Amino acid sequence: LTKRNFSSTVEEERHVRANDRDYNERFSYADNHIKTAKYNVFTFLPINLFEQFQRFANAYFLVLLILQLIPEISSLSWFTTIVPLVLVLAITAVKDATDDYFRHKSDQQVNTRQSQVLIKGKLQNEKWMNVRVGDIIKLENNQFVAADLLLLSSSEPYGLCYIETAELDGETNLKVRQALTVTSDLGDDVAKLADFNGEVICEPPNNKLDKFTGTLFWKDNKYPLDNEKMLLRGCVLRNTEWCFGLVIFAGTSLQYSRLVEWLILGSNFWEYLQWKELTISAVFSGFLTFWSYVIILNTVVPISLYVSVEVLRLGHSYFINWDRRMYYSRKATPAEARTTTLNEELGQVEFIFSDKTGTLTQNIMVFNKCSINGKTYGDVYDEFGHKKTPCVDFSFNPLMDRKFRFHDSSLVEAIKLEEPLVQEFFRLLALCHTIMPEERNEGELVYQAQSPDEGALVTAARNFGFVFRSRTPETITLYEMGQAVTYQLLAILDFNNVRKRMSVIVRNPKGQLKLYSKGADTILFDRLDPSNEELMFTTSEHLNEFAGEGLRTLALAYKDLDEDVFDEWMKKLLFASTALENREEKLGALYEEIEQGMMLLGATAIEDKLQEGVPETIACLTLANIKIWVLTGDKLETAMNIGYSCNMLRDDMNEVFIISGHTMVEVRQELRMAKERIMGPGKDKFSSGLDMEKTELYSSDSVFEETIIAEYALIINGHSLAHALEADLEQILVDVACLCKTVICCRVTPLQKALVVELIKRHKRAVTLAIGDGANDVSMIKTAHIGVGISGQEGMQAVLASDYSFAQFRYLQRLLLVHGRWSYHRMCNFLCYFFYKNFAFTLVHFWYGFLCGFSAQTVYDQWFITLFNIVYTSLPVLAMGLFDQDVNEQYSLRYPNLYRPGQLNQLFNKRKFFTCTLQGVCTSFILFFIPYGAFMSAVRDDGAHISDQQAFAVTIATSLVIVVSAQIGLDTNYWTAVNHFFIWGSLAVYFAILFAMHSDGIFTIFPNQFPFIGTARNSLNQKIVWLVILLTTVVCIMPMVAVRFIKADLYPTHTDKVRLLQQASRRQGPQEQNFRRVRRTSSRRSAYAFAHQQGYGELITSGKNMKIPTASTSTYPLSSPARGNSVVKNSVVSGTTDAAETNSTGFRRESDQNQEVTVEDLEAR
Repeated sequence: LTKRNFSSTVEEERHVRANDRDYNERFSYADNHIKTAKYNVFTFLPINLFEQFQRFANAYFLVLLILQLIPEISSLSWFTTIVPLVLVLAITAVKDATDDYFRHKSDQQVNTRQSQVLIKGKLQNEKWMNVRVGDIIKLENNQFVAADLLLLSSSEPYGLCYIETAELDGETNLKVRQALTVTSDLGDDVAKLADFNGEVICEPPNNKLDKFTGTLFWKDNKYPLDNEKMLLRGCVLRNTEWCFGLVIFAGTSLQYSRLVEWLILGSNFWEYLQWKELTISAVFSGFLTFWSYVIILNTVVPISLYVSVEVLRLGHSYFINWDRRMYYSRKATPAEARTTTLNEELGQVEFIFSDKTGTLTQNIMVFNKCSINGKTYGDVYDEFGHKKTPCVDFSFNPLMDRKFRFHDSSLVEAIKLEEPLVQEFFRLLALCHTIMPEERNEGELVYQAQSPDEGALVTAARNFGFVFRSRTPETITLYEMGQAVTYQLLAILDFNNVRKRMSVIVRNPKGQLKLYSKGADTILFDRLDPSNEELMFTTSEHLNEFAGEGLRTLALAYKDLDEDVFDEWMKKLLFASTALENREEKLGALYEEIEQGMMLLGATAIEDKLQEGVPETIACLTLANIKIWVLTGDKLETAMNIGYSCNMLRDDMNEVFIISGHTMVEVRQELRMAKERIMGPGKDKFSSGLDMEKTELYSSDSVFEETIIAEYALIINGHSLAHALEADLEQILVDVACLCKTVICCRVTPLQKALVVELIKRHKRAVTLAIGDGANDVSMIKTAHIGVGISGQEGMQAVLASDYSFAQFRYLQRLLLVHGRWSYHRMCNFLCYFFYKNFAFTLVHFWYGFLCGFSAQTVYDQWFITLFNIVYTSLPVLAMGLFDQDVNEQYSLRYPNLYRPGQLNQLFNKRKFFTCTLQGVCTSFILFFIPYGAFMSAVRDDGAHISDQQAFAVTIATSLVIVVSAQIGLDTNYWTAVNHFFIWGSLAVYFAILFAMHSDGIFTIFPNQFPFIGTARNSLNQKIVWLVILLTTVVCIMPMVAVRFIKADLYPTHTDKVRLLQQASRRQGPQEQNFRRVRRTSSRRSAYAFAHQQGYGELITSGKNMKIPTASTSTYPLSSPARGNSVVKNSVVSGTTDAAETNSTGFRRESDQNQEVTVEDLEAR
């Protein structure tokens, strides 16, 4: 179910009057009945067939079937095409019918749900389908929301209610909604609710789940409405005893209208055509012969090919789902293939675009260090990396979080000594946020945080004695060193992607007005009082130190407010908050006005650790020649530090180019300079826009190879990327980025992430993969060829939008290098073999045409033509396509270079297609002319002539089945019991059916369909026939055996070498690749971060005019972080190269040399 649905008529704005059905029916709004099912008993057959024949393959075979119904055209019976076609249509129809049956059940279940509707002053139970726009509905705890409702009142204080939106966006965390003050006073008084006659004027139905704009008119007043006052259909009411809502949007208005026209072909239709007169013309006779051979030769691409491909893709998807090595036991999360059409593309990926937070890192934040008034506190390490100080004892605080760890006791001492700025620092952390607390037991606090950063900061304040205990829309209650202190919450100046900061305005118990603010340091530093210059410089140095350790940072500031100035500002704020146009811009300007002249308190540093196995995974993927680009909303220094932690950046790189120009001219100059540094001046011929084959691109010039050997990195800021993505600069951006080993784009928006992916898709003929874990990664995931979602801390939106999902970044290595490579290898081998066997099967008719005057006479029996692809040869090729392995999974991971053929599309391309086609043509030639030549003068054992047409057909058919079975045996690298069973079983089935169709018994039952009694028995009991079959098989197979042996011996591929190594070491245990990390000593990077989605400040403060403030605890939703932007200076960071110490991935591989010697030895043997 979705939220609001588009109206069938164009609706500019919606008018809804409460408790007035007569008024609302004038607008012909849709009712609340939904229908997601497509068929009913009467329309299923015609509509389903119409849909299926819209597919090109089905329509093509339908045309062939129609042609086969014309006797003057077709020499084949209609059943040779209709049997496989009906089989495919029937399987698809059963699947569609099953799906639609469950849709009908779901629709029935939803439409018949009961809801309490206020009708004529009484609450009455009504089915959902009978709910109308303008009705007032009562919902109770754990009930689904029946329609899109305007929340009027609830059982919770201040009109709050809590909903779960898992049906809409996959988020299982609770979200809070709040009614208007004027309507929340209605409570659950049915009489008052029945008298409520407010009118809502709002936007028309649309598909925007996160925005709503409207106005409530009631009692000569108007009240602004937004999305925080709406309950959307499909949500579930949680932790709220009851609530009342006004139906704004109902049901679905998706109108399905299809015009289905059917052509009925009568059985006597062809008798009306004067064929005898028409066939006198030689031209027309040739025209009919052409179509006759179209029918005969259509088996080159049979309908079973489409079915087999879908079966293989489905099987490969199940292998991913069943892979226990991609199962994350801590969260009981398996890998999931959410699509079946992209498995082989997993073996061809050249570019990976990855988010950072939650994808490369764990997104579990820990308060690590801080700077307060120019002094740093936090972990202290000695030169060996060991902590010098033990964990701080927080036993003085009964409300502490026992999981919290901190290792600098001087900060606790400063708190106990009541140093004013230290206390103000933690007071700010405890007040400036949008967290909702939940106290399940006395003293057992659980914080429902909007981002992990906020949760870490408030937890830190809690442990240092400033415990955030409860909040109402008007107040925040802290326990400061054990004493309850209540602050009056006057305003929340909420975070968004433009502001990159949030502030709160509170009145403390002494009556003083305070503004507390936290945000990105570059943003806050511009708004500080000039007297903070020295402290700002010191704090900046501390921030640089924190960043060298990869920590995410915030700056903190406060301001004392004057009462008169604040009163005047509040009047402006109230006016702006009710504006119907440009409301956000007006509020932003007011926030900017009051957030000036602040006093700096200090900065926080939060640690976001890498996920397990990330450096090793990136190293392995880099060896597979996969370029990994990191697209993150975090700041440049943070992104760089993670790059060093992941070993994407190293101090021994030739150069690290940082693009941070503010204008298009500056960005162009920086990109050109970077390109000249890489390639030398004047060398611009390696443009990614050149139209050349990939193999030529990588082998045409030594200069390009040198750029691959030399290692460069490109780091570009968000504001510079905006210019670089312009049409004038995008080409040089692609050129420079593709010459670099590592690319990091920082401070990028979700839209920019998608544009970068689209840029590479457009300029490089390469398969792209995007991987992320948050809502801000959805656009990138959808833009890439393959989208991968990580089910992490940021909800399920990325997973829901993805093609594949799993719980840890390290599983990407196995997804690509094992499942992806195997899928590509299997699908290519399947296609090569499939085209080979069908050319060998079909072109026998072509050679026969030279001897039958091209009369379209077939060589084989018609039943053999029908059953060849769906019975005799279908299962062996499926077994190969499902289970074959050129090398096992251990060697696939140990030798990432095996992934290279997929990137270069070497296993199935035009050359490969021509090769397998040529092999099929030659095989068909041998299959026809060896039996033909042998039977020219051959006789039976009794002296009778053997060369009747049916004996000839049986001999060729038997030879064909044996040859293609032997060929698939040669093509199979990995034998299983299934392969043996299918190959030998297919041969047995062939002979069983062959003798059955030529038996006496079946002739007596179907004399017209099986007239050739005893042909198989009489032919196959002759020695000469078996000698002919043996000779044909040997001549067809032996050349391929010889070619493959010589090629593997003289020109072995990397796969051949690894397969030999695998065979040689099969008796030994698999040896894992041994990596040792290269220690990084550089600490010039700094890290700043404020990862936080737009908050709920307006919602929290919207109840400030309520009469009875009551402390309450509640559950609050978690949302995915969004990243901001910042500005950094352009620089070029140069490093030194020590190629002898490290390889191209920054890891020492201790066994490389030994492994190469082993491979060389095997080649020599």
